[in-house]
Amino acid sequence: MAPALVHVIDDDPAMRDSVAFLLDTAGFDVRLYEAGTALLARLTRPLRGCILTDIRMPDLDGLALFRSLRSAGHTLPIVMMTGHGDVPLAVEAMKLGACDFIEKPFDGEALLRALQAALEQGGHNGSVDPILQDFMRRLATLSERERQVLDHLVTGGTSKEIGRRLRISPRTVEIYRAKVMAKTRAGSLQELVRWAVLAGFV
Repeated sequence: MAPALVHVIDDDPAMRDSVAFLLDTAGFDVRLYEAGTALLARLTRPLRGCILTDIRMPDLDGLALFRSLRSAGHTLPIVMMTGHGDVPLAVEAMKLGACDFIEKPFDGEALLRALQAALEQGGHNGSVDPILQDFMRRLATLSERERQVLDHLVTGGTSKEIGRRLRISPRTVEIYRAKVMAKTRAGSLQELVRWAVLAGFV
């Protein structure tokens, strides 16, 4: 059986090399591209594997690449790499159908897990996922204020910004954020956003 193929797109050569080394060591077949246009030009059928792309790139960014791939009929599962503060873009990508996003700098094991899950999903986010159903049950336990804080968290708001909007102190926002994380059992903001999008919360 051929190793799983990952198409990696990032305009940063050092990042491409780092990701390629990690994936190659983990047994993946890796193809590297310096831009989304390069991927589109070289992508041939039959397609296999998944795509790992940076969300912020010159010319064709990750979201534009995603739209171009889908409009051309390519349905490979896609994982987005995001920088700090790109949560709103990640949410938009997941609404379009991206499998996941991972925030830079990321842990190697977290990246491998995200790619393996994307390959297993085959690009389809099923609402019958028991983990998703469990998350939705936990969402239902949030208080009104906790849901308000969650709503702002998944759109990229900082504690200071959320505090201003809700007219509470940043410290109080942090307390509510901790309660949201505990009640939903999300291990990170990335995980919280991912499940909130899949659950249709945003």
